[in-house]
Amino acid sequence: MTAAPPRTVPCPRCGAQAPYAPENRWRPFCSERCRTLDLGAWASEAYRIPVAERDEKETEEGSAGKL
Repeated sequence: MTAAPPRTVPCPRCGAQAPYAPENRWRPFCSERCRTLDLGAWASEAYRIPVAERDEKETEEGSAGKL
């Protein structure tokens, strides 16, 4: 029997196709460089989830009702 080719996935950093198999030691990234760049972005807090800002009036009304 012939082994099936490894599944490929897009690299989260650059988008290049990378094999998702134990032989790829940087999976799901395509290279050590992409993995390191992604780690650096996390460490520098470059990845953020946007938060909707509340109006001060809404905040005051909401806290006044809870007293």
